[in-house]
Amino acid sequence: LFLTLMPPSLLHAQDLGNTGVGPVKKVELKPLDTTLAAKGKEIFTSKCSACHKIGERYVGQDLAGVSKRRSPEWTMNMMLNPQEMIQKDPVAKDLFGEFLVPMTFQNISEADARAVFEYLRDK
Repeated sequence: LFLTLMPPSLLHAQDLGNTGVGPVKKVELKPLDTTLAAKGKEIFTSKCSACHKIGERYVGQDLAGVSKRRSPEWTMNMMLNPQEMIQKDPVAKDLFGEFLVPMTFQNISEADARAVFEYLRDK
């Protein structure tokens, strides 16, 4: 009952095991790779920052701490497959319902999505 009263973007306990819908099935996290995170920051700045900020709500959700709310697989699948995620994944559907703007496909590779996730792990 408590979870149903929380805003959708805060519903995350069940999502930590949720991989979402898309090509990414398993990501093994190691200690933070600062080189990969730096590459992710560049990609984030050019592809994601028009809609997402770190530390504030903007067009899309605040991405501060997103790696603690969402699994790496889910996060990467959202970057790689946003339309199908919004159609089929309950968390993505809830986010769309909250923000009313679908995430735009940015045509990034799986390697780029992994780099962005590494950057977000540090935020």
